[in-house]
Amino acid sequence: MSYLALKHLHVTCVVLSGLGFCLRAWWMARQSPLRQHRLSKTLPHLVDTVLLGSALTLAWMSGQYPFVQGWLTAKVIGLLAYIVFGALALKRAKSRSGRLRFLALALLSYAYIVSVALTRNPLL
Repeated sequence: MSYLALKHLHVTCVVLSGLGFCLRAWWMARQSPLRQHRLSKTLPHLVDTVLLGSALTLAWMSGQYPFVQGWLTAKVIGLLAYIVFGALALKRAKSRSGRLRFLALALLSYAYIVSVALTRNPLL
């Protein structure tokens, strides 16, 4: 697969992952039974696996690695924050207000990751 095709796959997965998270957050806020559907529990893992695999392959193909390139390091740290905040927002937080606060933090983390990817500047 060419670098450009892989980059397009990666960006598509970024968009699908973000939209899927927003949809699941909407279902969580509305207490919809759709959030318990088998597809809504498995599809995000599939998309995120392809997303991570494409990211690692892009890093290898380009010779740019986290902890060497500052902007990639910032994306990895942002990703870890997004994962933690997202898990707290969708599953772990006890109260509705706590879930909504963590949802906001997860969305801010997602926006930070995308902005760093677009500008290659971690200090936005």
